[in-house]
Amino acid sequence: MSATPHFLHVFPTFGFGGVPIRIANVVNHFGRRYRHTIVALDGVHDAQSRLRPELAVDLVDLRIRKQKRVETLLTFARTLRTTQPDLLLTYNWGSTEWALLNTVLRRGPHIHFESGFGPDESERQVPRRVLFRRVALWGASLVVVPSSTLFDLATNTWRLSRDRVAYIPNGVDCARFAAAPDAGAIPGFAKAPGETIVGTLAPLRAEKNLGRLLRAFASLPADPKLRCVIVGDGAERSRLQALAGELGIAGRTVFAGHIDAPERVLGLFDIFAISSDTEQMPNTILQAMAAGLAIAGVDVGDVKPMIAPDNRALIVTKSDERGFAAALRRLVDDPALRADLAAKNAAHVRARYDQSRMFAAYGELFDAALATRAGRAATVKQDWRPETSVRG
Repeated sequence: MSATPHFLHVFPTFGFGGVPIRIANVVNHFGRRYRHTIVALDGVHDAQSRLRPELAVDLVDLRIRKQKRVETLLTFARTLRTTQPDLLLTYNWGSTEWALLNTVLRRGPHIHFESGFGPDESERQVPRRVLFRRVALWGASLVVVPSSTLFDLATNTWRLSRDRVAYIPNGVDCARFAAAPDAGAIPGFAKAPGETIVGTLAPLRAEKNLGRLLRAFASLPADPKLRCVIVGDGAERSRLQALAGELGIAGRTVFAGHIDAPERVLGLFDIFAISSDTEQMPNTILQAMAAGLAIAGVDVGDVKPMIAPDNRALIVTKSDERGFAAALRRLVDDPALRADLAAKNAAHVRARYDQSRMFAAYGELFDAALATRAGRAATVKQDWRPETSVRG
Protein backbone atom coordinates (compact mmCIF):
# COMPACT_ATOMS: atom_id res chain seq x y z
CA MET A 1 0.00 0.00 0.00
CA SER A 2 1.33 3.44 -0.95
CA ALA A 3 2.02 6.18 1.60
CA THR A 4 -1.20 7.89 0.51
CA PRO A 5 -3.88 5.22 0.08
CA HIS A 6 -5.50 5.28 -3.35
CA PHE A 7 -9.29 4.84 -3.60
CA LEU A 8 -11.06 3.82 -6.82
CA HIS A 9 -14.71 4.92 -6.76
CA VAL A 10 -17.11 3.39 -9.29
CA PHE A 11 -20.42 5.22 -9.78
CA PRO A 12 -23.20 4.45 -12.25
CA THR A 13 -23.20 8.24 -12.63
CA PHE A 14 -21.30 11.07 -10.97
CA GLY A 15 -24.02 13.53 -11.91
CA PHE A 16 -25.85 15.67 -9.37
CA GLY A 17 -27.58 13.39 -6.90
CA GLY A 18 -27.52 12.41 -3.24
CA VAL A 19 -24.82 9.74 -3.41
CA PRO A 20 -22.23 11.60 -5.57
CA ILE A 21 -22.67 14.80 -3.57
CA ARG A 22 -22.34 12.96 -0.27
CA ILE A 23 -19.15 11.25 -1.40
CA ALA A 24 -17.79 14.55 -2.73
CA ASN A 25 -18.30 15.94 0.79
CA VAL A 26 -16.48 12.93 2.23
CA VAL A 27 -13.56 13.38 -0.19
CA ASN A 28 -13.35 17.06 0.71
CA HIS A 29 -13.42 16.34 4.43
CA PHE A 30 -10.50 13.90 4.36
CA GLY A 31 -8.49 16.16 2.07
CA ARG A 32 -5.04 14.78 1.23
CA ARG A 33 -5.34 11.82 3.58
CA TYR A 34 -6.33 9.76 0.50
CA ARG A 35 -6.08 10.18 -3.25
CA HIS A 36 -8.99 9.28 -5.48
CA THR A 37 -9.92 8.03 -8.93
CA ILE A 38 -13.59 8.39 -9.84
CA VAL A 39 -15.17 6.30 -12.60
CA ALA A 40 -18.59 7.35 -13.93
CA LEU A 41 -20.00 4.50 -16.00
CA ASP A 42 -22.27 6.86 -17.95
CA GLY A 43 -19.53 9.44 -18.54
CA VAL A 44 -21.29 12.12 -16.45
CA HIS A 45 -19.07 13.92 -13.91
CA ASP A 46 -21.19 16.98 -13.05
CA ALA A 47 -20.69 16.51 -9.30
CA GLN A 48 -16.99 17.23 -9.71
CA SER A 49 -17.97 20.87 -9.15
CA ARG A 50 -18.49 19.88 -5.50
CA LEU A 51 -14.89 18.66 -5.13
CA ARG A 52 -12.16 20.94 -3.81
CA PRO A 53 -9.98 21.67 -6.88
CA GLU A 54 -6.68 21.35 -5.02
CA LEU A 55 -7.32 17.69 -4.10
CA ALA A 56 -5.82 14.73 -5.95
CA VAL A 57 -8.89 13.43 -7.77
CA ASP A 58 -8.68 11.82 -11.21
CA LEU A 59 -11.85 11.44 -13.29
CA VAL A 60 -12.20 8.50 -15.68
CA ASP A 61 -14.82 8.26 -18.42
CA LEU A 62 -15.15 4.66 -19.59
CA ARG A 63 -18.43 5.08 -21.52
CA ILE A 64 -19.38 1.49 -20.83
CA ARG A 65 -21.68 -0.22 -23.33
CA LYS A 66 -23.71 -2.53 -21.10
CA GLN A 67 -24.88 -4.69 -24.00
CA LYS A 68 -21.25 -5.64 -24.70
CA ARG A 69 -20.91 -7.83 -21.62
CA VAL A 70 -17.51 -9.42 -22.29
CA GLU A 71 -16.01 -6.14 -23.48
CA THR A 72 -17.36 -4.46 -20.35
CA LEU A 73 -15.84 -7.00 -17.98
CA LEU A 74 -12.48 -6.79 -19.76
CA THR A 75 -12.58 -2.99 -19.41
CA PHE A 76 -13.32 -3.35 -15.71
CA ALA A 77 -10.45 -5.78 -15.25
CA ARG A 78 -8.04 -3.53 -17.17
CA THR A 79 -9.06 -0.49 -15.11
CA LEU A 80 -8.51 -2.35 -11.85
CA ARG A 81 -5.11 -3.49 -13.07
CA THR A 82 -3.93 -0.08 -14.32
CA THR A 83 -5.21 2.02 -11.41
CA GLN A 84 -4.09 -0.48 -8.75
CA PRO A 85 -6.29 0.91 -5.99
CA ASP A 86 -5.67 0.19 -2.34
CA LEU A 87 -9.44 0.22 -1.85
CA LEU A 88 -12.30 -0.26 -4.32
CA LEU A 89 -15.56 1.54 -3.53
CA THR A 90 -18.70 0.76 -5.54
CA TYR A 91 -22.07 2.46 -5.39
CA ASN A 92 -25.57 1.03 -5.90
CA TRP A 93 -26.86 -1.56 -8.33
CA GLY A 94 -25.21 -0.08 -11.42
CA SER A 95 -21.72 -0.93 -10.12
CA THR A 96 -22.31 -4.47 -8.83
CA GLU A 97 -20.53 -6.05 -11.82
CA TRP A 98 -17.35 -4.42 -10.52
CA ALA A 99 -18.08 -5.92 -7.13
CA LEU A 100 -18.44 -9.36 -8.71
CA LEU A 101 -15.24 -8.97 -10.70
CA ASN A 102 -13.31 -7.96 -7.61
CA THR A 103 -14.73 -10.95 -5.75
CA VAL A 104 -13.57 -13.28 -8.55
CA LEU A 105 -10.16 -11.68 -9.11
CA ARG A 106 -9.49 -10.91 -5.43
CA ARG A 107 -7.77 -7.67 -6.38
CA GLY A 108 -8.02 -6.17 -2.90
CA PRO A 109 -10.35 -4.77 -0.23
CA HIS A 110 -13.72 -3.51 -1.39
CA ILE A 111 -16.56 -1.53 0.18
CA HIS A 112 -19.97 -1.43 -1.47
CA PHE A 113 -22.40 1.41 -0.69
CA GLU A 114 -26.08 0.68 -1.29
CA SER A 115 -28.23 3.78 -0.90
CA GLY A 116 -31.49 3.12 -2.74
CA PHE A 117 -33.29 1.88 -5.80
CA GLY A 118 -34.72 3.06 -9.08
CA PRO A 119 -38.37 2.81 -10.14
CA ASP A 120 -38.01 -0.82 -11.18
CA GLU A 121 -37.40 -1.79 -7.54
CA SER A 122 -39.59 0.80 -5.80
CA GLU A 123 -42.22 -1.78 -4.84
CA ARG A 124 -40.28 -5.04 -4.53
CA GLN A 125 -36.88 -6.57 -5.11
CA VAL A 126 -36.17 -8.12 -8.51
CA PRO A 127 -35.32 -11.81 -7.82
CA ARG A 128 -32.44 -12.03 -10.31
CA ARG A 129 -30.90 -8.89 -8.80
CA VAL A 130 -31.23 -10.31 -5.29
CA LEU A 131 -29.33 -13.42 -6.41
CA PHE A 132 -26.68 -11.35 -8.22
CA ARG A 133 -26.16 -9.15 -5.15
CA ARG A 134 -25.72 -12.21 -2.92
CA VAL A 135 -22.97 -13.50 -5.18
CA ALA A 136 -21.34 -10.19 -6.13
CA LEU A 137 -21.20 -8.81 -2.59
CA TRP A 138 -20.12 -12.05 -0.97
CA GLY A 139 -16.46 -11.02 -1.28
CA ALA A 140 -16.89 -7.39 -0.19
CA SER A 141 -15.00 -6.37 2.93
CA LEU A 142 -18.00 -4.32 4.02
CA VAL A 143 -21.41 -3.26 2.70
CA VAL A 144 -22.60 0.15 3.90
CA VAL A 145 -26.25 1.19 4.10
CA PRO A 146 -27.73 4.48 5.38
CA SER A 147 -31.16 3.22 6.48
CA SER A 148 -32.57 0.56 8.77
CA THR A 149 -34.80 -0.55 5.88
CA LEU A 150 -31.73 -1.36 3.80
CA PHE A 151 -29.97 -3.01 6.73
CA ASP A 152 -32.90 -5.43 7.09
CA LEU A 153 -32.91 -6.02 3.34
CA ALA A 154 -29.16 -6.64 3.11
CA THR A 155 -29.06 -9.05 6.02
CA ASN A 156 -32.38 -10.86 5.55
CA THR A 157 -33.16 -10.78 1.81
CA TRP A 158 -29.66 -10.62 0.35
CA ARG A 159 -28.45 -12.87 3.19
CA LEU A 160 -25.25 -10.97 3.82
CA SER A 161 -23.46 -11.62 7.09
CA ARG A 162 -24.53 -9.08 9.72
CA ASP A 163 -20.92 -8.52 10.79
CA ARG A 164 -20.08 -7.22 7.30
CA VAL A 165 -23.03 -4.82 6.94
CA ALA A 166 -22.51 -1.35 8.44
CA TYR A 167 -25.44 0.97 9.10
CA ILE A 168 -24.10 4.52 8.81
CA PRO A 169 -26.79 7.20 8.55
CA ASN A 170 -26.15 10.08 6.20
CA GLY A 171 -25.02 13.34 7.73
CA VAL A 172 -25.55 17.01 6.95
CA ASP A 173 -23.63 20.23 7.54
CA CYS A 174 -26.16 21.63 9.99
CA ALA A 175 -24.53 25.06 10.29
CA ARG A 176 -24.42 25.53 6.53
CA PHE A 177 -28.12 24.80 6.06
CA ALA A 178 -29.18 26.85 9.07
CA ALA A 179 -27.78 30.01 7.44
CA ALA A 180 -30.10 32.63 5.99
CA PRO A 181 -31.21 31.95 2.40
CA ASP A 182 -30.43 34.07 -0.65
CA ALA A 183 -33.57 35.91 -1.74
CA GLY A 184 -32.31 35.93 -5.34
CA ALA A 185 -31.12 32.33 -5.52
CA ILE A 186 -33.87 31.26 -7.93
CA PRO A 187 -33.74 33.22 -11.20
CA GLY A 188 -37.00 35.06 -11.82
CA PHE A 189 -38.47 34.17 -8.44
CA ALA A 190 -39.04 36.49 -5.50
CA LYS A 191 -40.96 35.54 -2.38
CA ALA A 192 -43.63 38.11 -1.61
CA PRO A 193 -44.45 39.27 1.94
CA GLY A 194 -47.04 36.98 3.50
CA GLU A 195 -46.54 34.29 0.86
CA THR A 196 -46.41 30.60 1.84
CA ILE A 197 -44.10 28.35 -0.15
CA VAL A 198 -44.45 24.58 -0.40
CA GLY A 199 -41.11 23.42 -1.74
CA THR A 200 -39.04 20.38 -2.58
CA LEU A 201 -35.57 19.48 -3.84
CA ALA A 202 -35.40 16.49 -6.16
CA PRO A 203 -34.00 15.33 -9.49
CA LEU A 204 -36.95 15.18 -11.87
CA ARG A 205 -37.04 11.41 -12.25
CA ALA A 206 -39.97 9.01 -12.26
CA GLU A 207 -39.26 7.49 -8.84
CA LYS A 208 -39.50 10.92 -7.19
CA ASN A 209 -43.19 11.00 -8.24
CA LEU A 210 -43.47 14.77 -8.24
CA GLY A 211 -46.85 14.34 -9.91
CA ARG A 212 -48.09 13.25 -6.48
CA LEU A 213 -46.92 16.58 -5.05
CA LEU A 214 -48.52 18.58 -7.88
CA ARG A 215 -51.86 16.80 -7.41
CA ALA A 216 -51.76 17.39 -3.65
CA PHE A 217 -50.88 21.04 -4.13
CA ALA A 218 -53.71 21.45 -6.67
CA SER A 219 -56.18 20.25 -4.02
CA LEU A 220 -55.25 23.14 -1.70
CA PRO A 221 -57.15 26.45 -1.81
CA ALA A 222 -56.33 28.49 -4.93
CA ASP A 223 -54.68 31.25 -2.94
CA PRO A 224 -52.36 33.58 -4.92
CA LYS A 225 -50.16 33.77 -1.80
CA LEU A 226 -49.59 30.02 -1.88
CA ARG A 227 -47.00 28.69 -4.34
CA CYS A 228 -45.18 25.45 -5.05
CA VAL A 229 -41.45 25.55 -5.84
CA ILE A 230 -39.68 22.50 -7.30
CA VAL A 231 -35.88 22.73 -7.31
CA GLY A 232 -34.18 20.20 -9.56
CA ASP A 233 -33.98 19.14 -13.18
CA GLY A 234 -34.26 15.99 -15.22
CA ALA A 235 -36.08 14.00 -17.87
CA GLU A 236 -39.51 14.43 -16.23
CA ARG A 237 -39.54 18.23 -16.40
CA SER A 238 -41.67 18.71 -19.53
CA ARG A 239 -44.20 16.11 -18.39
CA LEU A 240 -44.49 17.70 -14.95
CA GLN A 241 -44.91 21.19 -16.43
CA ALA A 242 -47.69 19.85 -18.64
CA LEU A 243 -49.35 18.24 -15.61
CA ALA A 244 -49.21 21.53 -13.69
CA GLY A 245 -51.00 23.13 -16.62
CA GLU A 246 -53.67 20.41 -16.69
CA LEU A 247 -54.22 20.83 -12.93
CA GLY A 248 -54.63 24.60 -13.28
CA ILE A 249 -51.64 25.44 -11.07
CA ALA A 250 -49.02 26.38 -13.68
CA GLY A 251 -49.18 30.04 -12.61
CA ARG A 252 -48.49 29.11 -8.98
CA THR A 253 -45.81 26.47 -9.63
CA VAL A 254 -42.15 27.36 -10.11
CA PHE A 255 -39.79 24.91 -11.79
CA ALA A 256 -36.50 26.37 -10.60
CA GLY A 257 -34.14 23.94 -12.30
CA HIS A 258 -30.92 22.74 -10.70
CA ILE A 259 -29.49 24.95 -7.95
CA ASP A 260 -25.89 24.06 -7.11
CA ALA A 261 -26.11 25.41 -3.54
CA PRO A 262 -29.38 24.16 -1.98
CA GLU A 263 -28.64 25.96 1.29
CA ARG A 264 -29.31 29.24 -0.55
CA VAL A 265 -32.84 28.08 -1.36
CA LEU A 266 -34.28 25.96 1.45
CA GLY A 267 -34.83 28.87 3.81
CA LEU A 268 -37.20 30.40 1.25
CA PHE A 269 -39.59 27.49 1.80
CA ASP A 270 -42.19 27.39 4.58
CA ILE A 271 -43.00 23.69 4.15
CA PHE A 272 -40.84 20.91 2.73
CA ALA A 273 -42.62 18.13 0.83
CA ILE A 274 -41.31 14.73 -0.22
CA SER A 275 -43.44 12.63 -2.58
CA SER A 276 -41.11 9.82 -3.71
CA ASP A 277 -42.10 6.25 -4.47
CA THR A 278 -38.74 5.03 -3.14
CA GLU A 279 -36.14 6.50 -0.78
CA GLN A 280 -33.88 5.19 1.93
CA MET A 281 -32.39 8.08 3.91
CA PRO A 282 -32.80 11.13 1.68
CA ASN A 283 -30.24 13.89 2.14
CA THR A 284 -32.90 16.46 1.28
CA ILE A 285 -34.83 15.60 4.45
CA LEU A 286 -31.71 16.18 6.54
CA GLN A 287 -31.11 19.46 4.74
CA ALA A 288 -34.73 20.56 5.24
CA MET A 289 -34.57 19.80 8.96
CA ALA A 290 -31.27 21.65 9.30
CA ALA A 291 -32.86 24.63 7.52
CA GLY A 292 -35.66 24.61 10.11
CA LEU A 293 -38.62 23.35 8.09
CA ALA A 294 -41.75 21.38 8.88
CA ILE A 295 -42.14 18.35 6.60
CA ALA A 296 -45.09 16.67 4.90
CA GLY A 297 -44.43 13.50 2.97
CA VAL A 298 -44.88 9.84 2.24
CA ASP A 299 -43.67 6.94 4.35
CA VAL A 300 -40.86 5.35 2.35
CA GLY A 301 -37.51 4.07 3.60
CA ASP A 302 -36.48 5.83 6.80
CA VAL A 303 -38.27 9.12 6.08
CA LYS A 304 -40.67 8.75 9.00
CA PRO A 305 -38.28 7.59 11.74
CA MET A 306 -35.55 10.05 10.77
CA ILE A 307 -37.57 13.21 11.45
CA ALA A 308 -38.58 14.66 14.83
CA PRO A 309 -41.25 12.52 16.55
CA ASP A 310 -43.87 15.29 16.62
CA ASN A 311 -43.63 15.69 12.82
CA ARG A 312 -44.22 12.01 12.04
CA ALA A 313 -48.02 12.29 11.99
CA LEU A 314 -47.66 14.28 8.75
CA ILE A 315 -45.90 11.40 6.97
CA VAL A 316 -48.52 9.17 5.33
CA THR A 317 -48.54 5.96 3.31
CA LYS A 318 -47.64 6.59 -0.32
CA SER A 319 -50.99 5.19 -1.49
CA ASP A 320 -52.85 7.85 0.52
CA GLU A 321 -52.77 10.91 -1.74
CA ARG A 322 -55.67 12.48 0.17
CA GLY A 323 -53.71 12.06 3.38
CA PHE A 324 -50.67 13.70 1.79
CA ALA A 325 -52.81 16.64 0.66
CA ALA A 326 -54.33 16.86 4.15
CA ALA A 327 -50.87 16.97 5.73
CA LEU A 328 -49.89 19.85 3.43
CA ARG A 329 -53.18 21.63 4.17
CA ARG A 330 -52.65 21.32 7.91
CA LEU A 331 -49.24 22.97 7.67
CA VAL A 332 -50.45 25.67 5.29
CA ASP A 333 -53.33 26.57 7.62
CA ASP A 334 -51.36 26.54 10.90
CA PRO A 335 -48.26 28.76 10.99
CA ALA A 336 -47.77 28.09 14.72
CA LEU A 337 -47.61 24.32 14.06
CA ARG A 338 -45.12 24.92 11.25
CA ALA A 339 -42.89 26.94 13.54
CA ASP A 340 -43.06 24.36 16.34
CA LEU A 341 -42.23 21.42 14.07
CA ALA A 342 -39.48 23.41 12.34
CA ALA A 343 -37.74 24.06 15.66
CA LYS A 344 -38.05 20.42 16.72
CA ASN A 345 -36.71 19.15 13.38
CA ALA A 346 -33.73 21.52 13.62
CA ALA A 347 -32.89 20.31 17.13
CA HIS A 348 -33.37 16.67 16.11
CA VAL A 349 -31.02 16.81 13.12
CA ARG A 350 -28.31 18.60 15.10
CA ALA A 351 -28.45 15.96 17.82
CA ARG A 352 -28.49 12.86 15.57
CA TYR A 353 -27.36 13.59 12.02
CA ASP A 354 -24.63 16.22 11.99
CA GLN A 355 -22.10 15.27 9.31
CA SER A 356 -19.26 15.05 11.83
CA ARG A 357 -20.71 11.72 12.98
CA MET A 358 -20.82 10.37 9.43
CA PHE A 359 -17.24 11.49 8.70
CA ALA A 360 -15.94 9.79 11.85
CA ALA A 361 -17.73 6.55 10.95
CA TYR A 362 -16.44 6.64 7.37
CA GLY A 363 -12.89 7.17 8.62
CA GLU A 364 -13.12 4.07 10.80
CA LEU A 365 -14.71 2.20 7.91
CA PHE A 366 -11.87 3.05 5.51
CA ASP A 367 -9.24 2.14 8.10
CA ALA A 368 -10.92 -1.22 8.72
CA ALA A 369 -10.97 -2.04 5.01
CA LEU A 370 -7.39 -0.91 4.43
CA ALA A 371 -6.31 -3.09 7.34
CA THR A 372 -7.17 -6.16 5.29
CA ARG A 373 -4.57 -5.13 2.72
CA ALA A 374 -1.99 -5.12 5.50
CA GLY A 375 -3.08 -8.60 6.58
CA ARG A 376 -5.29 -7.55 9.50
CA ALA A 377 -8.96 -8.37 9.91
CA ALA A 378 -11.63 -5.84 8.94
CA THR A 379 -14.36 -5.49 11.51
CA VAL A 380 -17.29 -3.16 12.02
CA LYS A 381 -18.15 -1.65 15.37
CA GLN A 382 -21.11 -3.17 17.17
CA ASP A 383 -22.89 0.19 17.25
CA TRP A 384 -22.96 0.23 13.45
CA ARG A 385 -26.43 -1.27 13.68
CA PRO A 386 -29.90 0.32 13.58
CA GLU A 387 -30.98 1.23 17.11
CA THR A 388 -34.57 0.10 16.52
CA SER A 389 -36.57 -1.51 13.75
CA VAL A 390 -37.64 0.86 10.99
CA ARG A 391 -41.25 0.72 12.09
CA GLY A 392 -40.43 1.00 15.77
